[in-house]
Amino acid sequence: QVQLVESGGGLVQAGESLSLSCKVSGTRFGTKSMGWYRQAPGEQRELVAAISLSGIRDYADSVKGRFTVSTMSIDGAGNTVRLQMNSLKPEDTAVYFCRYEDNADFVYWGQGSQVTVSS
Repeated sequence: QVQLVESGGGLVQAGESLSLSCKVSGTRFGTKSMGWYRQAPGEQRELVAAISLSGIRDYADSVKGRFTVSTMSIDGAGNTVRLQMNSLKPEDTAVYFCRYEDNADFVYWGQGSQVTVSS
């Protein structure tokens, strides 16, 4: 059974930094991609950053240059994906979700982590 456990997040002031981590376990088919999405109140869930097994990174335009996605142990077992968020803005306030996709095209989501940036 695939499980995603998120940690991090919280409340910070504008300009400060936060990091999020997501530990993935129970995978069977190998990793295709890992990443982070976010959803603000009344908004649709949107891509923040993603990384493929080949190391290709994709970022939302709104976070380029401020956020960095990275992985640890991306070997099909015990994968961890991390999101370093710098120079945070109030508009970054949202619930952030870890996303994992395996090579069988199954997609799994984390439980969500609240990030609140005050002005």
